[in-house]
Amino acid sequence: MLAQACAIYNNWWPMLSALMYVLVPMPCLFFGGGSTQFLTSRDGGGWIDAAKFLTGASAVGSLAIPIILRHAHMIETGAMFIEFTSFFIFVCTVMCFHRASLEDDW
Repeated sequence: MLAQACAIYNNWWPMLSALMYVLVPMPCLFFGGGSTQFLTSRDGGGWIDAAKFLTGASAVGSLAIPIILRHAHMIETGAMFIEFTSFFIFVCTVMCFHRASLEDDW
């Protein structure tokens, strides 16, 4: 969807959001051992709290980048909405992965 937002409007600035999509799972990989269970736990600690903060900050950045680019008139409104749709699909995918990883039957 990001490539489509870029190609339709002949502007490759929306691809900047792809950087945030790469950064979102990194705290889970580095601090959570590849599991998403630490995100919903109440357990604290320095590294767990840092991982939760970095995950939240990169998720907010995924939404903020298109808004900032639209405000600066660097992308069109249609490209911004395509990026929001891409973010929604990405979040649904992550939630499905999280749900599947919690079940032992898989």
